[in-house]
Amino acid sequence: MAILSELGTEVFVPVAAAVGIAFAVVQWVLVARVKLSEDAAGASGGGKNGGYGDYLIEEEEGLNDHNVVVKCREIQSAISEGATSFLFTEYQYVGIFMSIFAVVIFLFLGSVEGFSTKSQPCTYSKDKYCKPALFNALFSTASFLLGAITSLVSGFLGMKIATFANARTTLEARKGVGKAFITAFRSGAVMGFLLASSGLVVLYITINVFKLYYGDDWEGLFESITGYGLGGSSMALFGRVGGGIYTKAADVGADLVGKVERNIPEDDPRNPAVIADNVGDNVGDIAGMGSDLFGSYAESSCAALVVASISSFGINHDFTGMCYPLLVSSVGIIVCLITTLFATDFFEIKAVKEIEPALKKQLIISTALMTVGIAIISWLALPAKFTIFNFGAQKEVTNWGLFFCVAIGLWAGLIIGFVTEYYTSNAYSPVQDVADSCRTGAATNVIFGLALGYKSVIIPIFAIAVSIYVSFSIAAMYGIAVAALGMLSTIATGLAIDAYGPISDNAGGIAEMAGMSHRIRERTDALDAAGNTTAAIGKGFAIGSAALVSLALFGAFVSRAGVKVVDVLSPKVFIGLIVGAMLPYWFSAMTMKSVGSAALKMVEEVRRQFNTIPGLMEGTTKPDYATCVKISTDASIKEMIPPGALVMLTPLIVGTLFGVETLSGVLAGALVSGVQIAISASNTGGAWDNAKKYIEAGASEHARTLGPKGSDCHKAAVIGDTIGDPLGHIRPVAQHPHQAHGRRVPCVCAFLCHTRWSAVQVPLRTQYQWQRYYDERSTDITNNICQLLVCC
Repeated sequence: MAILSELGTEVFVPVAAAVGIAFAVVQWVLVARVKLSEDAAGASGGGKNGGYGDYLIEEEEGLNDHNVVVKCREIQSAISEGATSFLFTEYQYVGIFMSIFAVVIFLFLGSVEGFSTKSQPCTYSKDKYCKPALFNALFSTASFLLGAITSLVSGFLGMKIATFANARTTLEARKGVGKAFITAFRSGAVMGFLLASSGLVVLYITINVFKLYYGDDWEGLFESITGYGLGGSSMALFGRVGGGIYTKAADVGADLVGKVERNIPEDDPRNPAVIADNVGDNVGDIAGMGSDLFGSYAESSCAALVVASISSFGINHDFTGMCYPLLVSSVGIIVCLITTLFATDFFEIKAVKEIEPALKKQLIISTALMTVGIAIISWLALPAKFTIFNFGAQKEVTNWGLFFCVAIGLWAGLIIGFVTEYYTSNAYSPVQDVADSCRTGAATNVIFGLALGYKSVIIPIFAIAVSIYVSFSIAAMYGIAVAALGMLSTIATGLAIDAYGPISDNAGGIAEMAGMSHRIRERTDALDAAGNTTAAIGKGFAIGSAALVSLALFGAFVSRAGVKVVDVLSPKVFIGLIVGAMLPYWFSAMTMKSVGSAALKMVEEVRRQFNTIPGLMEGTTKPDYATCVKISTDASIKEMIPPGALVMLTPLIVGTLFGVETLSGVLAGALVSGVQIAISASNTGGAWDNAKKYIEAGASEHARTLGPKGSDCHKAAVIGDTIGDPLGHIRPVAQHPHQAHGRRVPCVCAFLCHTRWSAVQVPLRTQYQWQRYYDERSTDITNNICQLLVCC
């Protein structure tokens, strides 16, 4: 018997989630104390690290420049309104897909038993009867919709938080890099804790509500809960792809014409693509990333729950043991809360060189504390011995064995994070070598960057392989599922350092557009460079955990489909492996081609404006920002449909036409191939971006020999960065299976899926103007949905 009672579990999980939400609100209040009003200089309160009682001092421009504050507020408002309007339009498309797919799920699951309303023998316990197929289909569909809505809300809240904090980070940069760091990190923490806590509490409430109907039928209960993970990951796919195409098309167009051809600074208000670029940071890097990591988190939790339901926890109705994945996540929230205080309250950043070490300490501290937390909860919540389902048999496992599974996933995540940092941070030789290669042009820069990405795969793959072998040896597929959960157990901290990057990037752009001094831009660039590294680290965590979750769900699929052995010498399996290994390339080709096509139109439009609008380069005439926004919007909304159709339909088509053996090969091939491409592409993109910033910053003697901005070497680095934009953002990610084969099969496809002004007067679009534009775009919804139906 476990030490922790069922009542203790029922109290601890929601209380931990409530504490996380309360902490997020406190951080929000502290960030909000940086006022975006003309009396901002007099804002008061806060401790010495918060700095909210200090006067806003701009060394080069005098004291308390109210005009700067007003400009920052106007720019922030325009970015927020543009991002909000785009997301509302995107969510109209996604909402239609979500509704259609919910109907498909209901029809597939309900038709298995002819929409029977009679109880049926349980799949794993033939002597017991489980709930009717019709109600299983209904509850699975409801959990799918709940997961989808939670994913969309997570992304939207992340975007609102980021646009709330970007200008405030800019203003705090006038008091020093430490003040700006705290504001950006606290804002990221708001997103991290809200997402982790809301995801946990919604899942916990869903389980308890569904239990009112299912009663002792825990097998059916937790199979229906798997729809929650599917909904979250399905929406993450569209959020990542749609937002990614938007932001990278604008980024590439702005950089190629602005920096390379016209030799103007990044985020210069004369650049027509600069507004779309800033809006894209929020809809892609924030909203898309928030949905992405929520999907991974929901998948790992649901994978562990569905395996546990057919193990001794579910058979014996041990609610505390069943909720072990939720208890691990609850401990993670408390650990991340303590860890965050080290960055915002216990230590103060005083110099640029302290930024990356501070972020690295967040990873180390959270991992060390979480190891202790996992040991405690494993001791309290698990019996000394229990059994775990293992391909038709029950495998005996100890509580300390399961602790080791979670811990090895946690520490494998840290290893992946450190390796990612080594290969993407400009503080180390790999990125410096890439920057040095720019001396001979863009071609050698591209060669060095690709080689770096390929090499960066080695250690993370070994870390994932060791995690899989050890965790499977100890606790079969359940061990792999909780290892993935361990990797994501510190998701609140991971999201905080991930969201911090785009917030800092936006802050730098606002500083440029508001006409603030070069010293402010240097500080925000330093924050942004560290943010590029942390973003790559976050992607590494997501990729690694997705690989483990996909393998666990793949095991569930072959078990339910009755596949005893996946024999690679079988022709059906082998052709599936080959085709599956090709799918991530197909998916990547579609998304990268979409970015390339949109970027081509963006470059042509920016060139046209520079060549035909008199006075644009002199700053006496305003560019046409709306046309560039339209290019990114049209591309992202239109082009996100085909990749989504590929991901969702492939397992259904293969399974129906060629059978479960071929589908097994497809899933295995896609998993193995997708992980390699994802890690390589993510790290290559991050390295090229930071190589460019290394040259621009000129912080070392070597960097100064490669600069300054506008030099041939710098232009070569910018070209590498633009190539890396789609690589670093749009990548194949392991995705959650959806439901089809057999009776109430929850797991078929463990698959790939996962503005700026300065002295120039610029028209600020009102909320009404933005919404009217996007409403006009939404009239094409029917055409795009027809594309999806044709694919079906």
